[in-house]
Amino acid sequence: MKTTAIAALVCVFAFLTLQSNPTWAQRAAATGVLLRGLDKITARITTFSAPLGEEVRFGTLRIRAQTCRKRPPEETPEVAVFLEIDEERPGEKGRLPLFSGWMFASSPALSALEHPVYDVWVIDCSTAAEDSDLPDRLKSEYSDRARDSRE
Repeated sequence: MKTTAIAALVCVFAFLTLQSNPTWAQRAAATGVLLRGLDKITARITTFSAPLGEEVRFGTLRIRAQTCRKRPPEETPEVAVFLEIDEERPGEKGRLPLFSGWMFASSPALSALEHPVYDVWVIDCSTAAEDSDLPDRLKSEYSDRARDSRE
């Protein structure tokens, strides 16, 4: 009887621990992903948001973010996104699959898109509230970089 009671307490404790874990809360809150793309021909860098499960365009690329995982703040920072990237070339039927897998914000070269014209890498997970202030966040990010480069 004691072992049954102890087992029940362990199960309840494990359930409560998982429910209060901030990692689970952040995974549920992510509604999209913040990506950055480089056009190697024009040398332009573009930061854009991709809602989870929806397709976005970057040049001839079609990018679909399936899931975004972010570690809690008390752990080593890491963002991992499962991306599917296809290319739709003008004048050709169908799409050419280029990439399907996990991309990591801390190590973009670990699992990178191999393309002669475009580079795409992960910046962060985003939530609905963050998506609404995206232009303001980008402006402040670029002004911070410009200020840092002048110092």
